[in-house]
Amino acid sequence: MKNVFIIGSKGIPAKYGGFETFVEYLTKMKVSKDIAYHVSCMAEDEKEFYYNNVRCFNVKVPNIGSAKAVLYDILSIKECLKYIKKNNLKNSIVYVLACRIGPFFAKYKKAFEKLGVQVFVNPDGHEWKRSKWNYYIRQYWKLSESLMVKHADLLVCDSKGIETYIQKDYASYSPKTTFIAYGAAVENSSLGNEATKLVDWHNKHSVKPFEYYLIVGRFVPENNYELMIREFMASNSKKDLVIISNVEQNSFYQDLLNNTKFDNDSRIKFVGTVYDQELLQKLREQAYGYFHGHEVGGTNPSLLEALASTRLNLLLDVVFNKEVGAEGAVYFNKESGNLAELIDNADLYSQEHIERLSTKAKQRIIDEYSWEKIVHEYETLFLGTQK
Repeated sequence: MKNVFIIGSKGIPAKYGGFETFVEYLTKMKVSKDIAYHVSCMAEDEKEFYYNNVRCFNVKVPNIGSAKAVLYDILSIKECLKYIKKNNLKNSIVYVLACRIGPFFAKYKKAFEKLGVQVFVNPDGHEWKRSKWNYYIRQYWKLSESLMVKHADLLVCDSKGIETYIQKDYASYSPKTTFIAYGAAVENSSLGNEATKLVDWHNKHSVKPFEYYLIVGRFVPENNYELMIREFMASNSKKDLVIISNVEQNSFYQDLLNNTKFDNDSRIKFVGTVYDQELLQKLREQAYGYFHGHEVGGTNPSLLEALASTRLNLLLDVVFNKEVGAEGAVYFNKESGNLAELIDNADLYSQEHIERLSTKAKQRIIDEYSWEKIVHEYETLFLGTQK
């Protein structure tokens, strides 16, 4: 029996978030009877419970602001160490999602080595590039990443672009890497076109099916909201631009408003968040097109979900997005007028052209990003790793 401890996600059942959804599917779709998962969960109490037939252990973390996630990972790794010692487990794996605990990592890595336990790390995306962090926090993230790359037994990258970056930037450490993508499912929403909550949502926001472009993602500058809004405003499209995001009336929102004056364009609609996954899936399906402006880090879950459900996808032309979308999407760059022109052209696409792109996008998900494929690759990795 291979015991695999997963830390770094907020835990399961998944409410939101890429890592949480990954752990949900990894455990829910487990095939091998030779793997026992142990999943760390951030909670208010310390208890064990079983979900998806795997052992979950709660880790209580004081609310200490932006360092809470770092402390959570440290407390989780301590809990793994204690459990492995107590139960005298051999040939186990600890899988750490994201590079938050680099300065503390070597100490725990040595302790695990003495117990014959390997430590894998998922480096996630370029956390140190995110604009929400100040200079000092960015320096911490970069240092933390380098130390975790240095000491990990294996880096599991969910993007070939990230794997190339790790191999190039940290060549002096000779890192051992492998690529296993993130997953998505190609399946239609269970909501009918006349479902009450769908019709109510349409009415509330004055949105008509297939008469809107859609953006779904975190409301942060590196997702290029300003670029997409500015270019949409410069286009001649008669459709709406519906933005589903955790918009708060913060300085970024205010700057965006001041810079673009989007409130003068009735097509631009910030509609808040949609946590109902059934409804969100249907809104993706009914979008005329989807904009994806992310440029920081690996395989983005919202992009996979869009390719699996939205017929027409317009992606920012960066290596991570092209790797995923391939020929199932169309691409824009940051040059002034580039996206506006693409929108005007996209409005005139024939149904046949849109269907061809949609078919290619969905086939791409089925061939390369299905959860069945991802789970199989992880189980093969975990079972094939012998100390």
